[in-house]
Amino acid sequence: MIRYAMRCDKGHEFDGWFRSSDAWETARRAGALSCAHCGSSQVEKALMAPNVASTEDKPSLTAPRSEAEAALEKLRRHIETNSDYVGLSFADEARAMHEGRSPSRAIHGEARPDDARKLIEDGVPVAPLPFLPRRKAN
Repeated sequence: MIRYAMRCDKGHEFDGWFRSSDAWETARRAGALSCAHCGSSQVEKALMAPNVASTEDKPSLTAPRSEAEAALEKLRRHIETNSDYVGLSFADEARAMHEGRSPSRAIHGEARPDDARKLIEDGVPVAPLPFLPRRKAN
């Protein structure tokens, strides 16, 4: 797909997407192009500057975009460093620790909503995390 900047005979500028330069020319010759502002069918390509990406324009995909995101990442690292990931066994592990069948320790994992609700109803101290856990490969 090619994006062209266009201008009508009234001076309105707009853009459009075309499969190829031939497709744009075919649409123009057929009178199928019209101004997005006034409807004029007298449309030509406008002068365009090439879009050349520089390394300065590219945002980092790993750096936090805000203070809130940075704080959330810091919390994630703290939890992952200081607790055991128990995966889908979270509800069973949390209940076993609460009932004294397993030694108490910090854990994080995943639970179905009905299992999490039952833990809360039974007084098991659990809290949802504000992020999805990173799955650990076994």
